[in-house]
Amino acid sequence: MQQRRRLTITGTVQGVGFRPFVYQVAQELGLTGWVSNSAAGVVIEIEGGRSPLDSFFERLQTALPVNARIDTLTSQTIEPVGDRTFSIRTSQTGEKTALILPDLATCSACLREIFDPNNRRYQYPFTNCTHCGPRYSIIETLPYDRPRTAMAQFPMCTACQQEYENPGDRRFHAQPNACPDCGPQLTFCGNDGVVIARKNEALQAAVEALKQGKIVALKGLGGFQLLVDARNFQAVQILRDRKGRPHKPFAVMYPDLNKLKQDCLVSEVAKTILVSAASPIVLLPKKETILLAQNVAPDNPYLGVILPYTPLHHLLLKKLDFPVVATSGNLSNEPICIDNQAVMERLQNIADYFLSHNRPILRAVDDSVIQIIHQTPVILRRARGYAPEPIYLKKSLPKKILAVGAHLKNTVAIGQDRHIFLSQHIGDLSNPITLETAVQTLQKLSQIYDFQPDIIACDRHPDYLSTHYAKNLAESLSLPLIQVQHHEAHLYACIAEYQLEPPILGIAWDGTGYGTDGSIWGGEFFRVTAQGCDRLAHFKPFPLPGGDRATREPRRSALGFLSQGFNLPELKSLKLSTLQAFTETELNVLWSMLEKKINSPLTSSAGRIFDAIASILDVHQCITFEGQAAMALEFLAQTIRINEAYNFTIDNQNFPREISLEITIREILQDFTQGISKTVITAKFHNTLTEIILTLAQQTRIEQIVLTGGCFQNKYLLERTIQKLEQTQFKVYYPQKIPPNDGAIALGQIIAVARGLPD
Repeated sequence: MQQRRRLTITGTVQGVGFRPFVYQVAQELGLTGWVSNSAAGVVIEIEGGRSPLDSFFERLQTALPVNARIDTLTSQTIEPVGDRTFSIRTSQTGEKTALILPDLATCSACLREIFDPNNRRYQYPFTNCTHCGPRYSIIETLPYDRPRTAMAQFPMCTACQQEYENPGDRRFHAQPNACPDCGPQLTFCGNDGVVIARKNEALQAAVEALKQGKIVALKGLGGFQLLVDARNFQAVQILRDRKGRPHKPFAVMYPDLNKLKQDCLVSEVAKTILVSAASPIVLLPKKETILLAQNVAPDNPYLGVILPYTPLHHLLLKKLDFPVVATSGNLSNEPICIDNQAVMERLQNIADYFLSHNRPILRAVDDSVIQIIHQTPVILRRARGYAPEPIYLKKSLPKKILAVGAHLKNTVAIGQDRHIFLSQHIGDLSNPITLETAVQTLQKLSQIYDFQPDIIACDRHPDYLSTHYAKNLAESLSLPLIQVQHHEAHLYACIAEYQLEPPILGIAWDGTGYGTDGSIWGGEFFRVTAQGCDRLAHFKPFPLPGGDRATREPRRSALGFLSQGFNLPELKSLKLSTLQAFTETELNVLWSMLEKKINSPLTSSAGRIFDAIASILDVHQCITFEGQAAMALEFLAQTIRINEAYNFTIDNQNFPREISLEITIREILQDFTQGISKTVITAKFHNTLTEIILTLAQQTRIEQIVLTGGCFQNKYLLERTIQKLEQTQFKVYYPQKIPPNDGAIALGQIIAVARGLPD
């Protein structure tokens, strides 16, 4: 007896070859009907006998295309209509809730084609199929069809059209499908904008330029990258000088895994991530002797490495056969460039040459960054390969919420129903250009999903550009604005990742966050209950002379930290490098500021405590990038394994409880003056922080513990803390699929707002 069923499917089912898969299974089983993309996912009407229909359902569950994922499947029995064939229908419109796939690394089949002289796509740098290639960076809106992408301007030639229409071809309904005859093409020009070469000659010209030590700006999948020979010290230094990036490590792209293994230790977990469809940058331990220039990642035991992930990268690196620095195509503190014209204006003083193409990039998508912590991949920067995959919720949000995120490592987010779409990494909102990128990202994300917010969420800091934008937006749309405390947002983001229920002890440690009392928080313990979130404990606040300048000068954090337990003559008698880092005049002025409490805001920041210790031990007095001093302490600590820790005190008489490190710092100074190595001191300091967490966990007796915030990017600190807590039977959660840093704040803002709304 014939039956007909209507299936509505949501999940990652567009841009992954899902409709061709359905078509082929239906054909094999002799079923009739149709399949269509919709704005919400995929709709199928399938007709046939009960046994083949059951087989069809089983195949849907067990034999999906490699990048596909079904989140919900609803089935409805309807009247048979007697179709004679099975077809793929034109996409349907409607409410836009379908999931957009991130951009995917080149698959093995496409890779074979571009290196096969007998294939018509031989050396074609824009080869793709339903299993790989651009998605998020080229889509304009849903449903995902070619006219709604950046490929709309490239009509398919006869051969490509035949592939596109052939159900047996892996390019069946591959929207970015193209070839050398009908697709995008390369151009190579100097920084004067004059075209030097085109197509394959452009690629060869870029190869020759890189061999000569020149800097080449390459238009990649989600933006421009700056490339230079990673073995050439002078060339790397020129890139640093021009880009304004004196010390921060550069990422390196290797031609293949074997060459990468010559320089780095590659675990099985790391290998899996490196060769995945996401193909992110992965932080790996360096070997003792490597072929790279020392200034690629100075004073750093790790190297950020990446493998080629587009046909263009594969072709380029194959011809070069040596690793290249592959860093974002931007000036420091600016967003990555995506537009051919704008890149000439913004990068012409950095790049010697430009290897570009004529396929538009509709949104900037930087490379993602992964660190392996506790044998688990942790996303530090969530972008290409991961964004904009949503975070799923157990229950629907009561309102549609738009969140503008944090000031540093900004991302933005929209939340509706049971999905929160967290954008790709945007950058630091320290200038109007980056804010404009954040606004455009929000607008495009909202456009894709026809999203109209009911509520706007932002940080509590009154001076952030994101706060001003959110206030203006809420006013223009006549919507309520809800400001969320920074560290609560950190905590709620991790809670959302694991869908945790209270009670929870949350530890949020980072550099800076505006507190509800107007001071700078950053060393926080929260108790989360069904009723809300309470600040349970924090580090004893200390002053930062000069305020924000202390974020770039650890010596200022140290001076404020030391002022809590010492007078100036005592400190001078210790002959500390911290004091010697100032002139006598500077020191007297800053000490006067501290005494008079002028421009010396109080902070409980764990990040600034790390800075203070780095200055006291003369590891760093001033820094050129965020986290530089703390990273240096981590690298020292991880070279030794000891269990010793310093003493500390917790004032349990008041609420919130206050953690004092006055004893800790005196013991550190005693060790330092007695000649104990910095390695031992830093390890003991890290161990002390773990003991503080363990002590408070045991006092509160809350089983579920969340560790989040930028300080928990510290591999030594996080791994030791997890180990100690789990040994004591606590359940530990830490961000993995979202960043522990400010890249997850927008997600947390939405969750915090939703928790305060009635169901």
